[in-house]
Amino acid sequence: MPYFKKLLDLLKTEREEDLQSYIKQKETLSVAERRANGLTWYPIAIRGSEMSRGDYLTVEVERTTHQDLPHQLRFGMPAVLFSNHDPKNDRVEGVIAYQGGSRLKITLRTDELPDWARDGKLGIDVLFDDHTYDEMQGALKRASLRNEQGDDHQLIKVLTGADTPSFATDIFHYPIAKLNEVQQLAVNRIVAAEQLAIVHGPPGTGKTTTLVQAIKALIKDKGRQILVVAPSNTAVDLLTEKLSYEGLNVLRIGNPARVSEKLFSLTLDGKMANHGTIKEVKDLKKQAAEYKNMAHKYKRNFGRAEKEQRKALFDEAHKIMKAVANTEQYIMDDLLDKAQVITATLVGASHYTVRDRMFDTVVIDEAGQALEPACWIPILKAQKLVLAGDHCQLSPTIKSNAAAKAGLSMTLLEKCVALHPEAVVLLEEQYRMNEKIMNYSSSVFYEGKLKANGSVASHLLFEGDAPLAFIDTAGCGFEEKTEGTSTYNPEEAVFLLKHMTQLFTQLSAVYTVENFPTVAVISPYKQQIHVLKDLLINHPTLQEYASKISVNTIDSFQGQERDIVYIGMTRSNDEGAIGFLSDIRRMNVAMTRARKKLVVIGDSATLSRLPFYADFINYAEQMDAYQSAWEFADVD
Repeated sequence: MPYFKKLLDLLKTEREEDLQSYIKQKETLSVAERRANGLTWYPIAIRGSEMSRGDYLTVEVERTTHQDLPHQLRFGMPAVLFSNHDPKNDRVEGVIAYQGGSRLKITLRTDELPDWARDGKLGIDVLFDDHTYDEMQGALKRASLRNEQGDDHQLIKVLTGADTPSFATDIFHYPIAKLNEVQQLAVNRIVAAEQLAIVHGPPGTGKTTTLVQAIKALIKDKGRQILVVAPSNTAVDLLTEKLSYEGLNVLRIGNPARVSEKLFSLTLDGKMANHGTIKEVKDLKKQAAEYKNMAHKYKRNFGRAEKEQRKALFDEAHKIMKAVANTEQYIMDDLLDKAQVITATLVGASHYTVRDRMFDTVVIDEAGQALEPACWIPILKAQKLVLAGDHCQLSPTIKSNAAAKAGLSMTLLEKCVALHPEAVVLLEEQYRMNEKIMNYSSSVFYEGKLKANGSVASHLLFEGDAPLAFIDTAGCGFEEKTEGTSTYNPEEAVFLLKHMTQLFTQLSAVYTVENFPTVAVISPYKQQIHVLKDLLINHPTLQEYASKISVNTIDSFQGQERDIVYIGMTRSNDEGAIGFLSDIRRMNVAMTRARKKLVVIGDSATLSRLPFYADFINYAEQMDAYQSAWEFADVD
């Protein structure tokens, strides 16, 4: 089956599964359940409104309760403002134009607020995201067409395996003092690449630092604008800040996840607010709003003359908004032309501001987490591609098991590493972990090639401490339990906190509360996280150090590090069923977050059914890091 036809079929399967899951939740769940699942903000209050492009109304709203609940409402997503008095009829659709903290702005497909919006009981529901699927599908179709027409698009041929990448030999090398030898080699390879270069960055190897320096070298070399993208807003934000810190003129398209003053000033809205011509726009908008307010006064009762007057006022407001749109377009074009680097998410690369813009080079960071169809959106805008990431860590989230098994879970990064090893530079030196924490991951995932930099190779929490521990709960009767679809293990959670209390007692002799080591408590299961958090809140000794302890699932720690990491494996049953613990790439992420101490707590009888865990337990024994939970006092 041709390359793009297969991807289109897989995407169709994924879209269908995603849609059915959305419909099921929408139709069967109450507003409170939808809120708990992150699909809804309710209740909300309207805090302001303003006219925006195309005469639409942008409304700012705020969550008035449940402000700490996680949610899926993000910039660019379709959403609907509704009234819970009559949610089927009282609703206006729109697009989220901004989201930060407990506030968001939604641009509604109307030029005035409906009357029911004054009666309270308002909420925002996220709608099914057709836009993202349409963009991915459109990109695959365009790529397929270019491929069939045999356009001189060397990059497509290289990425689909029909050709091999080439590298210029006469390039100038940009020596960069802060990089090690392999990082420098990666920069040189990126500059020399004519179609494709790949930076494979295992945990703690300085992938982001290398990438930022490579982007600087590319701009020095060619002087052309570069598009830098990543699958998540958080990853885009990190790169945006680091590139700006290096003195580059960066323009962030879309809405940052971390709403800091610094990041806002790098966005299109932030830069427009500081542009010399913006005062003119503000004055015009104010004028248009005044005409509209005057027109709305004729709403209740009017004859023919009033009707004409109302129309004239609306016409004048429309004319002014047209002038606003023209001026805003001029400002945008000016800012876009001057930027050295434009940053966005993969789908954000189709934003109307850059939709028709072409680039010399596209850089995709965190490519190991990027769905391939989404990668083709930015790829078609460039002659050259740089992929950076680690396909041995978290893979993309896929809703359809059928699509995942049929190949959608295989990322473009994985395919290209296998197809074009000559384009890959593996960053081998890591600056995070004690080497005893690093070695198992290195042998399983990185052919034993990782080495620990001298500054971290043997660092410890205190002299004589062991950097690694596997604590075996086999035979302790810590049986797992199930609630809904999630598994939890209360006895294991209690034991984990008991062990942590003992460790903290030792540490309190060495550290003050202020300079205490940072701790991650990780479990693959959400229900176990709830159990651990509840226990922690009611734990007087550990509560003193609450600001130093983070408790969460593996996915939320991707890209982060802590001095101490506890992993509670949760599973313990006679059948040896380990569910998605069998996703060993996810476990690679968990184990490699630790800098100075890694403590894994689990039932060897259950875990050993999978070679990955059996081998890890053997490794722990060789390192003299294996202990039975029975060795600790008061196990019961």
